[in-house]
Amino acid sequence: MLREQFTAELKTAMKAGDKARVATIRMITAALKDKDIEARTSGKEVGEDDILALLQKLVKSRQESMTIYDQNGRPELAAQEREEIAVIATFLPQPLSDEDVAAAIKAAIAETGATSIKEMGKVVAALKAAHAGKMDFAKVSGLVKAALAG
Repeated sequence: MLREQFTAELKTAMKAGDKARVATIRMITAALKDKDIEARTSGKEVGEDDILALLQKLVKSRQESMTIYDQNGRPELAAQEREEIAVIATFLPQPLSDEDVAAAIKAAIAETGATSIKEMGKVVAALKAAHAGKMDFAKVSGLVKAALAG
């Protein structure tokens, strides 16, 4: 579904003459082709969850670049990164609110029966399966650890 959405959005952006959006969508499709080639060598197929993870990775790298550009006095490059983040974000599902994340963590802990930090991996895996693309798992893992510790 996302692959077709990329193609449709690319056509729309090209017709509208939106060069920044065209360039960003082409960058996404190039990264997806790289992911397809990587998956082909391992015998796996790239699914929707993998595409969402790829989009999140692209957003994260753009955010890191934007921070560096801002720190080094390059506002024009930081603005370009912000534009790319905005385009990529249109393909991502709405992120869960803090309350929803906390509820999902409690549900995942109950579902997996985890009682200690040693079982944190099971909880995070359950969250990834249920909420791919809707959570920042770097932050969530800290919250899971805190929930299991206390």
